[in-house]
Amino acid sequence: MFQDKVAIVTGGSSGIGKEVARRFVATGGSVVIGGRNEGKLASAATEIDGTGKRVVFVAGDIADPQAGNALVSKAEDAFGGVDVLFNNAGVFRPKPFLELTVDEYDWFLDTILKGKFFMAQAAAKAMIKRGGGAIVQTGSLCALQAVGATPSAAYSAANGGVHALVRNLALELASENIRVNAVAPAVVETPVYNTFMDADQVAETLPGFNAFHPLGRNGRPADIADALMFLASEQASWITGQVLSVDGGVTAGRQ
Repeated sequence: MFQDKVAIVTGGSSGIGKEVARRFVATGGSVVIGGRNEGKLASAATEIDGTGKRVVFVAGDIADPQAGNALVSKAEDAFGGVDVLFNNAGVFRPKPFLELTVDEYDWFLDTILKGKFFMAQAAAKAMIKRGGGAIVQTGSLCALQAVGATPSAAYSAANGGVHALVRNLALELASENIRVNAVAPAVVETPVYNTFMDADQVAETLPGFNAFHPLGRNGRPADIADALMFLASEQASWITGQVLSVDGGVTAGRQ
């Protein structure tokens, strides 16, 4: 499916990012994975491709536009260019609106929206050299509807910007043969929850969200990776500017 294609995957050391990187390599491509923790990136790269020939990594904070430039430079140096961007990196930590600080607000907006904006810009410039490509963003259900159990005003606002960015970039980059889409997941069981809860709390809390989804279970990284891979592929060659809800039926309504 992606034979001889090159992808950048942000947030590629775990969860959804690692899963989509693994699938991209398994279907014939090469990837550059990005994230903040060099040790986790090295471990993920070895897990994805033990030969080390088709996975490389760059550590950096995606909130810094230079991190995106570094990922693109690595892709061009190691594999010759960029065909696909899985703009996946993000952060999540529920907190009531009235308690949010300016620093916390900046953390969400800089990582989620600013990070995806300038990463997409750097990747698009590289894709133009190859005659086009595909950008797939990871957005969020929370940008489409509020969830009272996980108050997330700044997180939701940032992802709302990501969704708006999809539509704007789809129009601006269509003439360059670059498609831009996003997925909007509901609750997906990834290591992000371990960033603000310990292992026992995660094990106790996440099962309570199964019933939140009409299909009766939380999402898995593979569920989102399936959608990301589709939107990046030639099977979606006439799809651009779309936000695909991958949410177990949550946005359909309530029972």
